[in-house]
Amino acid sequence: MNRKWGMIISASVALSALAACGNGDNSNGDEATVVIGATQIVEHPSLDAAYAGFQQAIEDAGITAEFKFQSAQGDPNNSSTIATNFVSDGVDMIFANSTPSAISALQATQDIPIVFTSVTDPVEAGLVAALDEPGENITGVRDLHPEAIDETVAFINENFPDSTVGLVYNAGESNSVVQINAINEAVEGTSLSTTERTVATSADVQSAVAALAEDADVFYLVTDNTVISALESIVGISNDRGIPLIASDPESLGSGAFAAFGVDFHTLGYQAGEIAASILNDESAPSDIPVGSPAEINLVINREAAEAQGIEWNEDWEDAAQTYESNEQ
Repeated sequence: MNRKWGMIISASVALSALAACGNGDNSNGDEATVVIGATQIVEHPSLDAAYAGFQQAIEDAGITAEFKFQSAQGDPNNSSTIATNFVSDGVDMIFANSTPSAISALQATQDIPIVFTSVTDPVEAGLVAALDEPGENITGVRDLHPEAIDETVAFINENFPDSTVGLVYNAGESNSVVQINAINEAVEGTSLSTTERTVATSADVQSAVAALAEDADVFYLVTDNTVISALESIVGISNDRGIPLIASDPESLGSGAFAAFGVDFHTLGYQAGEIAASILNDESAPSDIPVGSPAEINLVINREAAEAQGIEWNEDWEDAAQTYESNEQ
């Protein structure tokens, strides 16, 4: 295997950053331009990669689109304002790139099509009745592969047996609560135990993780937007304390996480973009498209992070994992 992730992640973030700065009209010739309001709860590599993948799919479908991008800067109240403004502006579609963004969009409109991703459990979040029963104006792609948590717990149990796994999350994010409950269920019957800390804002993360480090042998980060937006401070504590940092998304390896048994968020965004293209081309209505799931998960390991966190390299990882390598050579 041993695929290199550095260039993929960098390209995804670069495309997203360019769109966020420009947000220009992508029209060519006399084709009609559709206006897509794109909103996400905060800017961090995973969500940025999903947005870049979404834009790529729209472009590949030959759709001329103007993207109006807005970040809520970590504040759900801002998500509501952004969604309301999109409705007032009369956008043709809303791309909701996180659970809070999708909830706000659905609360703001029952008419404008909404396509979401970076949502762990759209049923629990109240976005759809069931994965195969999308709403009248909403559907999308969830970000949790059914086997991701079990595979990650198995990896930790095999390589760091008898460890206490430290979990930090925002209890106000339904995505996170679903994942934490699943992790606690998955560790039953293994040699592992868990310890938890909760946070309300990204400013709380550093102190919470520092306290968590007193009890934890391994950190396992779920796809919590509040926590991931403060990832650099977590990496710093992991490196200083020699605590392996396991993430749920390969994009976090670019900031210094050691390993991730997760999904490629650029691919998730692309899947969502394909759904959006089908709707924009009048091929399907949102209510006709079941919620999608990631097609596969990949174990990705950052060898530099392993060294920084004092992890003894296991030669078996050479064949079992894909390798993240920084482009800063």
